[in-house]
Amino acid sequence: MHKALITSVPFGQKDRKPIDILDSLSVEYLVNPIGRKLNEQELLSLIKEFSILIAGTEPITKQVIENAPNLKLISRIGIGLDNVDLVTARDYGIQVSYTPDAPAPAVSELTIGLMISAMRSIHQANLNMHQGNWNRFFGRSFEDLTIGIIGLGRIGKRVLNHLDGFQCKEILLNDLIHDQQIISSNKIRWVDKEEIYRNSDLISLHIPLNKKTHNLISSEEISIMKDRVMLVNTSRGGIINEADLYNNLKDGKIASAAIDVFEEEPYKGNLSSLDNCIITSHMGSMTEDCRARMEIEATQEAARFIKGEKLELVVPKDEYEDLG
Repeated sequence: MHKALITSVPFGQKDRKPIDILDSLSVEYLVNPIGRKLNEQELLSLIKEFSILIAGTEPITKQVIENAPNLKLISRIGIGLDNVDLVTARDYGIQVSYTPDAPAPAVSELTIGLMISAMRSIHQANLNMHQGNWNRFFGRSFEDLTIGIIGLGRIGKRVLNHLDGFQCKEILLNDLIHDQQIISSNKIRWVDKEEIYRNSDLISLHIPLNKKTHNLISSEEISIMKDRVMLVNTSRGGIINEADLYNNLKDGKIASAAIDVFEEEPYKGNLSSLDNCIITSHMGSMTEDCRARMEIEATQEAARFIKGEKLELVVPKDEYEDLG
């Protein structure tokens, strides 16, 4: 009989359907007993007896996989795969699935919210008011800004659609594939990354983390950006070099940043000391409907595996291309 380990936190809190699916199968399962994101050693101590891992963002490393002799399926709650050693999983005959469509609405909406807060210092005004200080902050408006979007996948395209109603001065796009169908006006252009760095007032990142994108933005790229540029990252930690981000925020080269994802989570770094850096707790997908959909889809995939049915959300081969 299959045994399932659910490591994602939360799980089944807003919608019990994932739990009901597992109960209907009479499968033995364990929900994360620690109640937070597991580290590698904690996952190692739990994984050995389980054949199915319904996973969050914990590190599913080569060592974890090599010490999971019964593991046959990793069903990832979410879209990011940088925490999964896909090559080792493939080598050990472990199938990997994910839920790529479910997070897009919530993440794109948070991105817009973070953009506006970075532009208008909403977070600082709120803190000042709670401290009894009446301060008003000068900000920027979309009509005065050139926005750069790097990555036009499921989330990046939604961000572009949301921005359509704000009448931005200009929107610059960069992706490996130039989809001309998404160009809706002469104010939207496909450009290379360097043009985005040089000409954007605000840059938003929507790309996966891999060998090519790790430290994609560091001091070298920041040096060619406009003075007082704004950065938003809701994709993955490690794409922006956090030490370089801190230094450039502190000296004012970067006016403000809004960061939802970090190289090590939970985040405990020095960005938290800067008033001009909004930091949130990897909460892009944390709306009730989005979270429920992700958990249900990942659990349904596990149910298909248990019943011997064809999986519907298997990670495509091109996700392995940059991994060696």
